[in-house]
Amino acid sequence: MNELKSIVIIPARFDSSRFPGKPLAKIARKPLIQHVYERALQARGVETVLVATDDARILDAVLKFGGAACMTSRTHRSGTDRVAEAAKYSDAQIVVNLQGDEPLIDPGCIEIILKPFVDEPELMISTAKSPLTSEEELISPNVVKVVTDQKDYALYFSRQPLPYFHGKPARPDGNLAGSFKHIGIYAYRKHFLELLPTLKESPLERAEGLEQLRFLENGFKIKVVLYDYQSVAVDTPEDLTRVEAMLGNKAGGG
Repeated sequence: MNELKSIVIIPARFDSSRFPGKPLAKIARKPLIQHVYERALQARGVETVLVATDDARILDAVLKFGGAACMTSRTHRSGTDRVAEAAKYSDAQIVVNLQGDEPLIDPGCIEIILKPFVDEPELMISTAKSPLTSEEELISPNVVKVVTDQKDYALYFSRQPLPYFHGKPARPDGNLAGSFKHIGIYAYRKHFLELLPTLKESPLERAEGLEQLRFLENGFKIKVVLYDYQSVAVDTPEDLTRVEAMLGNKAGGG
């Protein structure tokens, strides 16, 4: 990984219909964005972590705890577009797009998606998958599923069960082996982010509400690396208490 310079960019916007001001919500006396930032710094092979935001309050909070941040346009349609803007000013070759709502992100998950770029000079995008843990996850539209080919390139992503077992939502024997959920973290070669503004919203992207399908429909391969990680995202104010308890358990060795 030392052969390629890497940066982690965390897109963070203040406005949210479900949870306004989420990046600044406190968990164990620290803003949520600080937890994400500090865990990203622990990833080997990452030289820089940067918060890309559209709000001066988030910028000030990051600078206050000693982090790096930059202002971006308020008109971006996605976090990836925000990351692309921030990446313009970096000399890194590989850019990791890390969601700002996972205060317990495993640094190893960042490390694992950086590795394919060393061996595959033509690769533009990598991401990660994890085994499904229940049939409830398989059928939930809130859990994105992914199927890959024999070389671990993505074939398709969906909110519906993938694969679909002959009219049944799970394997006939109840075994979920071979069914995977997508972990929403990406690494991009910087050149791809420069091309991003030229890629128009695609039909499959509109159908599923999944931005990565735009990349597939435009002919870009996505490497999907297996990593056993169960994400814990903060989507609502109620999630703060749950995550704070998990942090307490980790600190106590539980």
